[in-house]
Amino acid sequence: MIQGAGGLVWRTGAGGAVEVLLVHRPDRDDWSLPKGKCRPREAALRCAVREVLEETGLRCRTGAELPTARYLDRKGRSKQVRFWEMQRRSGSFHVNREVDEVRWLPIDELDDVLTDHELAVVAGFQRLRHAVA
Repeated sequence: MIQGAGGLVWRTGAGGAVEVLLVHRPDRDDWSLPKGKCRPREAALRCAVREVLEETGLRCRTGAELPTARYLDRKGRSKQVRFWEMQRRSGSFHVNREVDEVRWLPIDELDDVLTDHELAVVAGFQRLRHAVA
């Protein structure tokens, strides 16, 4: 099984709406939460922080762990990606070898953009936010 990790980076936007940062991967022409494969012996949380920094340029404060996404990758291999909620501390985006654009979207506009397994991560984040509120 391929092990990965990533972050649901969020902020409070205009009017108090929660916005989520998505990355555009030109090689796949899709939008997703920032994530990537864990290196050998790399802890999942460390991988998540590293991948978010590499893909978005943002150094983030990590929060609660969110639901794990389990799915088959585009080569038909089993993949498991652990996610954490994150908020920006510093940094800014620069085009890189994996990501050519980032976009903040209101959380209620993600249904037509993300895969089902990433939407399950978003739903877990929303449950967590409602439980804390």
